[in-house]
Amino acid sequence: MVVKAIAVLHFDQAFSGGTPNKVAGTVLFTENDDGTVKVDIDLKNLTAIGVNKNVGFHIHEFGDNTGGCISAGGHYNPHGKNHGAPTDSERHVGDLGNVTVNAESAVKQTLVDSVLKLTGQYSIIGRTVIIHAGIDDLGKGGAKDSLLTGNAGARVACGVIESVCHKVPGIGPGTS
Repeated sequence: MVVKAIAVLHFDQAFSGGTPNKVAGTVLFTENDDGTVKVDIDLKNLTAIGVNKNVGFHIHEFGDNTGGCISAGGHYNPHGKNHGAPTDSERHVGDLGNVTVNAESAVKQTLVDSVLKLTGQYSIIGRTVIIHAGIDDLGKGGAKDSLLTGNAGARVACGVIESVCHKVPGIGPGTS
Protein backbone atom coordinates (compact mmCIF):
# COMPACT_ATOMS: atom_id res chain seq x y z
CA MET A 1 0.00 0.00 0.00
CA VAL A 2 1.32 3.43 -0.94
CA VAL A 3 1.27 5.98 1.89
CA LYS A 4 1.32 9.73 1.20
CA ALA A 5 1.82 12.89 3.24
CA ILE A 6 1.99 16.57 2.35
CA ALA A 7 3.37 19.77 3.83
CA VAL A 8 2.25 23.24 2.78
CA LEU A 9 5.21 25.52 3.42
CA HIS A 10 4.71 29.10 4.61
CA PHE A 11 7.44 31.70 4.70
CA ASP A 12 8.92 32.42 8.11
CA GLN A 13 8.03 35.93 9.29
CA ALA A 14 11.53 37.22 8.51
CA PHE A 15 11.13 36.18 4.84
CA SER A 16 7.41 36.82 4.23
CA GLY A 17 7.71 40.41 3.01
CA GLY A 18 5.19 41.43 5.66
CA THR A 19 2.54 39.01 4.40
CA PRO A 20 1.45 36.66 7.19
CA ASN A 21 1.14 32.99 6.23
CA LYS A 22 2.35 33.59 2.66
CA VAL A 23 2.53 30.18 0.97
CA ALA A 24 5.88 29.11 -0.47
CA GLY A 25 4.59 25.85 -1.95
CA THR A 26 4.19 22.17 -1.19
CA VAL A 27 6.22 19.07 -0.50
CA LEU A 28 4.58 15.71 -1.23
CA PHE A 29 5.96 12.56 0.40
CA THR A 30 5.17 9.09 -0.99
CA GLU A 31 6.31 5.93 0.79
CA ASN A 32 6.74 3.25 -1.84
CA ASP A 33 6.33 -0.51 -1.50
CA ASP A 34 10.13 -0.91 -1.46
CA GLY A 35 10.36 1.26 1.69
CA THR A 36 11.84 4.32 0.00
CA VAL A 37 10.17 7.70 0.25
CA LYS A 38 9.82 9.93 -2.82
CA VAL A 39 9.89 13.64 -1.98
CA ASP A 40 8.33 15.94 -4.61
CA ILE A 41 9.25 19.57 -3.90
CA ASP A 42 7.35 22.45 -5.52
CA LEU A 43 8.31 25.81 -3.99
CA LYS A 44 8.23 29.31 -5.47
CA ASN A 45 8.83 32.99 -4.66
CA LEU A 46 12.13 32.20 -2.92
CA THR A 47 13.60 35.57 -3.91
CA ALA A 48 14.98 36.12 -0.39
CA ILE A 49 17.32 33.16 -0.94
CA GLY A 50 18.65 34.19 -4.34
CA VAL A 51 18.81 32.25 -7.60
CA ASN A 52 20.85 29.33 -8.92
CA LYS A 53 21.80 28.42 -5.37
CA ASN A 54 21.90 25.19 -3.36
CA VAL A 55 20.26 25.39 0.07
CA GLY A 56 19.65 23.03 2.98
CA PHE A 57 16.43 21.03 3.15
CA HIS A 58 15.60 19.12 6.33
CA ILE A 59 12.93 17.45 8.43
CA HIS A 60 12.84 19.00 11.93
CA GLU A 61 11.70 17.31 15.12
CA PHE A 62 8.49 19.14 16.05
CA GLY A 63 5.28 19.82 14.15
CA ASP A 64 5.04 23.26 15.75
CA ASN A 65 5.31 26.42 13.67
CA THR A 66 3.41 28.72 16.07
CA GLY A 67 6.45 30.92 16.72
CA GLY A 68 7.70 30.70 13.15
CA CYS A 69 10.01 28.02 11.80
CA ILE A 70 12.21 28.20 14.91
CA SER A 71 9.42 26.41 16.86
CA ALA A 72 10.15 23.22 14.89
CA GLY A 73 13.26 22.48 16.97
CA GLY A 74 16.37 20.78 15.61
CA HIS A 75 16.78 18.21 12.85
CA TYR A 76 14.77 15.03 13.35
CA ASN A 77 17.42 12.74 14.85
CA PRO A 78 15.87 9.87 16.85
CA HIS A 79 19.06 7.78 16.68
CA GLY A 80 21.42 10.46 18.09
CA LYS A 81 23.72 10.54 15.04
CA ASN A 82 25.86 13.36 13.64
CA HIS A 83 24.63 15.50 10.75
CA GLY A 84 25.51 14.11 7.33
CA ALA A 85 24.63 13.77 3.67
CA PRO A 86 21.53 11.82 2.57
CA THR A 87 23.81 9.03 1.30
CA ASP A 88 25.85 8.78 4.54
CA SER A 89 25.19 6.02 7.08
CA GLU A 90 25.99 8.58 9.83
CA ARG A 91 23.19 11.11 9.40
CA HIS A 92 20.03 12.40 11.01
CA VAL A 93 16.79 10.89 9.72
CA GLY A 94 15.86 14.45 8.70
CA ASP A 95 19.01 15.15 6.68
CA LEU A 96 17.91 15.58 3.07
CA GLY A 97 20.93 17.55 1.89
CA ASN A 98 20.56 20.44 -0.54
CA VAL A 99 17.97 21.44 -3.11
CA THR A 100 18.53 23.95 -5.92
CA VAL A 101 16.74 27.29 -6.12
CA ASN A 102 16.58 27.90 -9.88
CA ALA A 103 16.74 31.10 -11.96
CA GLU A 104 13.01 31.68 -11.33
CA SER A 105 13.51 31.60 -7.51
CA ALA A 106 11.77 28.22 -7.37
CA VAL A 107 12.55 24.65 -6.38
CA LYS A 108 10.95 21.93 -8.49
CA GLN A 109 12.81 18.78 -7.59
CA THR A 110 12.27 15.13 -6.67
CA LEU A 111 14.37 13.24 -4.13
CA VAL A 112 14.22 9.57 -3.14
CA ASP A 113 15.35 8.64 0.37
CA SER A 114 15.75 5.22 2.00
CA VAL A 115 15.88 6.49 5.62
CA LEU A 116 12.67 8.58 5.79
CA LYS A 117 9.50 6.73 6.82
CA LEU A 118 5.82 7.73 6.73
CA THR A 119 4.80 4.75 8.86
CA GLY A 120 6.07 3.09 12.00
CA GLN A 121 7.98 4.31 15.04
CA TYR A 122 10.13 6.84 13.16
CA SER A 123 7.44 8.34 10.93
CA ILE A 124 8.00 11.94 9.84
CA ILE A 125 4.25 12.65 9.81
CA GLY A 126 3.54 15.40 12.33
CA ARG A 127 7.05 16.85 12.02
CA THR A 128 8.15 19.95 10.08
CA VAL A 129 9.97 20.27 6.75
CA ILE A 130 12.17 23.38 6.39
CA ILE A 131 14.05 25.04 3.54
CA HIS A 132 17.06 27.04 4.71
CA ALA A 133 18.81 30.15 3.35
CA GLY A 134 22.28 28.65 2.94
CA ILE A 135 24.05 25.59 1.62
CA ASP A 136 24.19 22.52 3.87
CA ASP A 137 27.84 21.50 4.32
CA LEU A 138 26.63 17.91 4.91
CA GLY A 139 28.55 17.67 8.19
CA LYS A 140 31.89 18.09 6.41
CA GLY A 141 32.47 21.82 6.92
CA GLY A 142 34.63 21.59 10.02
CA ALA A 143 32.81 24.53 11.64
CA LYS A 144 31.37 24.36 15.15
CA ASP A 145 27.82 23.45 14.11
CA SER A 146 28.72 21.36 11.06
CA LEU A 147 27.97 18.01 12.74
CA LEU A 148 24.77 19.37 14.29
CA THR A 149 23.09 21.47 11.58
CA GLY A 150 25.31 21.51 8.50
CA ASN A 151 25.49 25.31 8.87
CA ALA A 152 22.56 25.71 6.49
CA GLY A 153 21.59 29.13 7.84
CA ALA A 154 18.27 30.80 8.53
CA ARG A 155 14.94 29.01 8.21
CA VAL A 156 13.17 30.52 5.19
CA ALA A 157 9.95 28.50 4.98
CA CYS A 158 8.40 25.59 6.84
CA GLY A 159 5.33 23.38 7.03
CA VAL A 160 3.99 20.54 9.14
CA ILE A 161 3.89 17.15 7.39
CA GLU A 162 0.34 15.77 7.40
CA SER A 163 -1.07 12.45 6.29
CA VAL A 164 -2.99 12.40 3.03
CA CYS A 165 -6.20 10.40 3.48
CA HIS A 166 -7.76 8.78 0.47
CA LYS A 167 -11.43 7.92 0.06
CA VAL A 168 -11.99 4.22 0.58
CA PRO A 169 -14.69 2.77 -1.72
CA GLY A 170 -17.86 1.87 0.20
CA ILE A 171 -17.00 4.01 3.23
CA GLY A 172 -18.13 7.55 3.96
CA PRO A 173 -20.97 9.87 2.89
CA GLY A 174 -23.20 8.65 0.11
CA THR A 175 -22.63 4.95 0.77
CA SER A 176 -25.05 2.53 2.33
